[in-house]
Amino acid sequence: MKIWLPVWLLLWSVVAAFGQSQSGDLTVLDPATAGEQFEAYLKREFYQLCDQRSDAINALESVDDCRNWQQSRIDFFLNRIDLFPERTPLNARTVGKLDGDGYRVEKVLFESRPNHHVTGALYLPLGEGPFPGVLVPCGHSHTGKAAGHYQRVSILLAKHGMAALCYDPIGQGERYQMLDYEKDHTHFDWFSSKVPSPHPRVKHLCTEEHTTMGMGCILLGTNIAQFRIWDGMRAIDYLQSRDDIIDDKIGCTGISGGGTLTSYLMALDLRIVAAAPGCFPMTYRRLIETKGPQDAEQSIFGQIAFGMDQADYFNVRAPAPRLILGATRDATFDITGTWDLFRDAKRFYTRMGYPQRIAMVEADVLHGFDYPLREAATQWMQRWLLGVDDVVREFDDPPGSVIDDEEMLRRREGDWTPEELWCTPEGLTMLMPDEKSVFEINVETEESWRTARRSKWQKLTPEGRRSEVRELIGKPAVAESAEFEVVGKIDRDGYSIEKVVLRPEAGIELPALVFLPDQPADEDEIILHLSGAGMKAEAESGGQLEKWVTEDRRIVISAELRGIGETRSGLKVQDWARGRFGADVREFFIAYLMGRSFVGMRTGDVEAWAKFAESYHSENQTKYSIRLIAQGESAIPALHAAALLPDAFSQIELRDMLKSWSELLGENSDGKSLSSVVHDALQHYDLPDLIEMIGADRVRLYDPEQ
Repeated sequence: MKIWLPVWLLLWSVVAAFGQSQSGDLTVLDPATAGEQFEAYLKREFYQLCDQRSDAINALESVDDCRNWQQSRIDFFLNRIDLFPERTPLNARTVGKLDGDGYRVEKVLFESRPNHHVTGALYLPLGEGPFPGVLVPCGHSHTGKAAGHYQRVSILLAKHGMAALCYDPIGQGERYQMLDYEKDHTHFDWFSSKVPSPHPRVKHLCTEEHTTMGMGCILLGTNIAQFRIWDGMRAIDYLQSRDDIIDDKIGCTGISGGGTLTSYLMALDLRIVAAAPGCFPMTYRRLIETKGPQDAEQSIFGQIAFGMDQADYFNVRAPAPRLILGATRDATFDITGTWDLFRDAKRFYTRMGYPQRIAMVEADVLHGFDYPLREAATQWMQRWLLGVDDVVREFDDPPGSVIDDEEMLRRREGDWTPEELWCTPEGLTMLMPDEKSVFEINVETEESWRTARRSKWQKLTPEGRRSEVRELIGKPAVAESAEFEVVGKIDRDGYSIEKVVLRPEAGIELPALVFLPDQPADEDEIILHLSGAGMKAEAESGGQLEKWVTEDRRIVISAELRGIGETRSGLKVQDWARGRFGADVREFFIAYLMGRSFVGMRTGDVEAWAKFAESYHSENQTKYSIRLIAQGESAIPALHAAALLPDAFSQIELRDMLKSWSELLGENSDGKSLSSVVHDALQHYDLPDLIEMIGADRVRLYDPEQ
C-alpha cells in the first residue's frame, strides 16, 4: 500500500530543508549515532579483552597452571594499588559499651595510620570467649556501620557465637573527609531509612567522596582502594590483638561496597579463612553491559587488559571457602553477571580439586544485606569458623513465606541510632584534634616525591622526556596521513565554513568546522581551535571564530576531540557520576580498566588534527604556521600534544586549564577534572614540566582554574 503525502506537507518539507541549509546548520556528524560511537569504541575493545581473558583461563590444564595464574594476579593487584604503608601502633581503645538482647557491643577506635582513625562497633556473643572474628566492611551507606542491615548481620553473627567487627570506611559514617564549616547539608541514607544523617557538616555523599579522593590516588599511581583495604587489614590486626578472639579463625562478609572490600581483602589477606561477599561480584563484561563501572575504588587500572576479572578475587585464594551472595532484583549488580562469575570460579575451584569450597546463594530481594543473605552469610561463617553446619534463621516465618519489599526493608532496621554507635565525641573523626585526612596524606606523599621527581626529569634528554610521556599516557599511534572527508559547506558573509570528518583510527570519527575567509591575510598562520564545550560553542554568527576569520582573516579549524561535543557519550546512566565528575565518568573508568587514559586518546586526536592541518597546507600550496588554542577539557591533551610534537605549533594558548595536577590532591579539587588525570603521572612529571619542555615563551595560560 502506498501512502501519499498532501502536496502542502511535501512543499513544507522541501522549504524547511532548504531553510535549514541556508541558515547554516553546524552539525557535522549524524546525531543519531555520533553520541554512541565513543562508547561503542570503548566497549568493543573492552569485550575483546574479556574474551582474551576467558580464553586464557579456559586453557589452564593443571593445578600448577592454576597456581601460576593465582600468583600472577596477586602480583598484579599489589602492583596496581601500590605498596601498603608500614604497620604502626594501633593505639586501640574501647570508648563505650552497649548491652543488646543476647549480645553486647564495644565501640572501638584505632589508628590504621598515624592520626588516621577507624571507628568500629564490635558485636560480641554473651560470655567470655574466645570467639572467631568476622570482619563486616560496610557498603555505600551514608551512616556507615550504623546502617540497619549492617547492625542486623553483626547481631546475627554474635548471636551464633562469633564476634563481628563492623567499621566505617573512609567517606562514610564517622569518617567523612570533606566537611563544610560554613553551612549545613542534609543527606539521606538510601540503604535503609529516610532519616536525615546527623552530620550537617558533611559536603558530599560517600560515592562522591570516594571518587574525589580517588582522583588524587590515580595521579599518585595507586588507588583509593589501598586506603580501604589497609583499614580492613588493620581491623584484622585489632581483632587478633584481643584475647577473646581466636586469631586463626577470621572471616569477612559484606555487600555492595562492602562486597567490594570483602572481595579485595579475601584476595590479599591470607588470614581470612572464610568469606562471603555479596551484591558486587559479577563479570566485568556484564557490568559494562548494564550499569557501567562504579566509583574509583571499584576500578583497578589496567585490570582487564592484564586479564584479571572479578572472578579472580575468588580464584587467587582457591581452595579457601568462599560464598557468593546474590540478589535477584539487584539493580546495580545484575544477577546474570553474578551467575557468570560463579561458573568461572566454580570451574577454577574444580580444577584445583575443591569444587565444594565455593558456593552461591540467590535471594529474591533488592540490592542490600536483606535477611536471607544475612542468614546465608552467618551459616557459612558458622560452618567454616565453628565447625557447625546448622540452619540459621533470623525470623520465625513459616516455610515458603513471601515477604514483601516493605517488610523486607523494615527488617533492615537496627537496634541502635547512629549517635548511640558514635566512637568520637562529635560523630566525625575529622573533628578530632590532629586528625589527618586522606587528602592530607596524599598531599604529603606528593610533596615528599617532588624533589626526586624533578631531579629525575631534568636528567632526561628531550626525547627521553617525550618517550616517558608517551608511554605514561598511552598515546595511540596516529596514521601519517590523516584520513578526512569534507561533507558539507556553509556560505556566510565574507567567509565560508567547510564541514569536515576526520578518522584518526578505526571506529572513531571526529568533526570540525573549517572557517575560510574570502580574502585570507598575508600572514601564513592557521588557527587550530579546540573547545572543551565543542566546536559549535563559538561558531555562531558574531562569535569569536567569526571575528578571527573576518577581522584577522585567519583560516580557523574548530575541531573536536573524542567524547567532547558531538561525540559526547550516549551512555544513558544518569546518577551521581554524571554530576560532580562530568559527563564521561563511566567512560573514563571503562578506559581506566583497560589501562587507557582519556588524555592519551585525546592527545592522539590533537596530533591527528595537526596532521590534517598540514595536509590542508599542501592542498592550498601554502605553508602555514599553526597557532593552537585549546580550552577546558581539551587543554591538557593539547598541552601534551605540543610537548610531544615540538615543531608542530608556533604558539600554544591554553584557557581554563589546571595549573598543576597536584591541585587535585586536596579536598577542594574540581571533580570534573577526572577525564584530565593520568595514572601514576605525579611520579614522573607535572603540567608545568610540559610547559617548560615546550618553552614558556611559546605557551600562554589564560584564566587557569583555581
